[in-house]
Amino acid sequence: MCIVAIAWQLFDELPLVLLSNRDEFLQRPTERLHQWADQPIYAGRDSQSGGTWLGIHQHQHQGVYEQNGRWAAVLNFRDGIQAREDERSRGELVTGFLTSELSPLAFARQIDLQDYAGFNLIVGDSQQAVIVNNRGHAPTPLYAGLHVLSNGQPDDSWFKTDKLRGRLRQEVLPLISEDNRLHYWQDAAFNVLSDTNAAPADRLPDTGMGADVEQALSSIYIEPIAFGATAQSMPTYGTRTQSILTLHHKEESGIKAHLISRETNNIARSN
Repeated sequence: MCIVAIAWQLFDELPLVLLSNRDEFLQRPTERLHQWADQPIYAGRDSQSGGTWLGIHQHQHQGVYEQNGRWAAVLNFRDGIQAREDERSRGELVTGFLTSELSPLAFARQIDLQDYAGFNLIVGDSQQAVIVNNRGHAPTPLYAGLHVLSNGQPDDSWFKTDKLRGRLRQEVLPLISEDNRLHYWQDAAFNVLSDTNAAPADRLPDTGMGADVEQALSSIYIEPIAFGATAQSMPTYGTRTQSILTLHHKEESGIKAHLISRETNNIARSN
């Protein structure tokens, strides 16, 4: 189901700090973070549909990796509406933006919203970040601040989004203010992303699922669970990837994107 936190334009040298958990069915085939051979993209890859949930523009030219500062992330929208077989993969929205030359706002405005199952999409570069969904939220530039969203409307107050926002303000953003080098605050960020505390019964959202499922999905990090089966069944779903994406102002080279991901303690890094 996924959760994303974006510290946008809060730090002079780090205009973007993005933290993300990707929640997915455990059997869905996935390639870990890598430089794609067929497109100028650095990201993990959904082997089933060919797209991605989070990535940056990056390509190799004469042995050197080059970037243009474009980044994007997509989350599904949980409202009980079943996806149709003829709908396009939501991962195409990320790859489409990363390979486009349109501004974030122009790209968001030209999406044929009804071609996809429910989604929240965030697209950006070093100057602008835009969020859009196909559940009534028009393309809207992000204001400078901390934004946390999951699988409802961007301004919904879910237990997991409130918990992540609070922990970031207390435990991670102060560290970045002290020293914005990734190694200084990376462990704290991954620790916050690994919070397994579930919501109390009175803080569960109503997204068309049973209370037991809502509670299992209510934590920042979703431990492996069995969907639609008995407790003795093998787990089928959970948090599979945790990622940190930053844009860094460097005097000698301009904007530099850094993306790292962690899957079962394996870490891959951008060049």
